[in-house]
Amino acid sequence: MFEITEREFKQLACFIKDNYGINLKEEKRLLLVGRLSNVLLEAGFKSFSEYYEYIISDKTGEAVITLVDKITTNHTFFMREAVHFSYFRDLVLPFLDSTIKDKDLRLWCAACSTGEEAYTLAMIVDDFFGPEKYRWDTKILATDISETALRHAKRAVYSKERISPLPAHWKAKHFMMYDSENYIVADKIRKEVIYRKLNLMDNIFPFSKKFHVIFCRNVMIYFDDETKDELVNKLYNHMETGGFLFIGHSESLNKEATKFHYIMPAVYRK
Repeated sequence: MFEITEREFKQLACFIKDNYGINLKEEKRLLLVGRLSNVLLEAGFKSFSEYYEYIISDKTGEAVITLVDKITTNHTFFMREAVHFSYFRDLVLPFLDSTIKDKDLRLWCAACSTGEEAYTLAMIVDDFFGPEKYRWDTKILATDISETALRHAKRAVYSKERISPLPAHWKAKHFMMYDSENYIVADKIRKEVIYRKLNLMDNIFPFSKKFHVIFCRNVMIYFDDETKDELVNKLYNHMETGGFLFIGHSESLNKEATKFHYIMPAVYRK
């Protein structure tokens, strides 16, 4: 395994924080080295200094893609923090059904990782509207910074173990056998989710309309307070009045810095 100097670690950590918001503290040094050593070895770099110079000078964008894929965790699973999905189904959707006049329901799954969260929301929406769904535009925008995660999400293939937490009627209705060990999400649900690469640290988000619901869960745990406050403010500005924000249960918003109103643990409203 390669060794990394204090200077080299600070260089990479500053680059990652400035561009992607991820705050790599000193205790993450070994993790960073472990995840990047094979990259350095395969590319023939002799040090992290050489690797850093390669990243900042690469014009193709491939170096940064590899770096991002290595440092992001992309840990998720179906029905994670299930109370959020129950609240979304039982309270949020009935409210939006009665208040959205143009039948244009706008949901954003930020930091969507490998797609489990976005497809869960799509299945809930499908169940809720039932035969009336054709009257609505219910497409879900799902974004992530990792191209590897997005490829997995678009492929929509999950093992038997991965889909085991889902209700039996969902498995029967929304999944098809892919091979002896895996299932694929049915086309009807796959077509409900639009995947795009997006860096939450971008100053401007390319959205023409505001969202009624934003799921941005378990990503702000990697940010420092200032970065988190800035992101939350951007989410607020891109949300319809009365809209709902879902964050991770291990996360919280700064009461002094946000305009969002607390509803219940990890659920806020504009």
